[in-house]
Amino acid sequence: MDLLTPELGLFVWTLIAFLAVFFILRKFAWKPILNSLSERETGIAESIAAAERVKKEMGQMKAENEALMVTAREERTAMLKEAKEMKDRIVNEAKEQAKADANKIIADANQQIHQQKMAALTDVKNEIGKLSVEVAEKILRKNLSTTEDHGQYVNMLAEEIKLN
Repeated sequence: MDLLTPELGLFVWTLIAFLAVFFILRKFAWKPILNSLSERETGIAESIAAAERVKKEMGQMKAENEALMVTAREERTAMLKEAKEMKDRIVNEAKEQAKADANKIIADANQQIHQQKMAALTDVKNEIGKLSVEVAEKILRKNLSTTEDHGQYVNMLAEEIKLN
């Protein structure tokens, strides 16, 4: 039990040593420790404030970014719509141009066919006329083998001409 109860002399000397260390530390170390704690507290407070400012700025930047994204989506949608309308317009113009070209080609072909048909009819008429003249000539030569037949035929033609 002696170990549990200290003697009065030991107690006094321990108290004097403690008070001496306490006053020395208070005089020389207490203020620097408090100053460093105060500086640390101030630094932590400033860091927290800076973190709050950064957090607010990040919130603002996020809001601005979302607004930019919405604007970009709207612009993209508008550009896609405009591109689709332009594509449709170009396709329709190309179709109309193709139809106009096809109609012109068909009209030109019909005109050429008509011209060739008329030329062919003219050639056929000329050929028929030539053949008719040749056939008539051959028939007349055969029928009008005498001079007397020639005279009668000429008189008949003269009378027909007078009647017409």
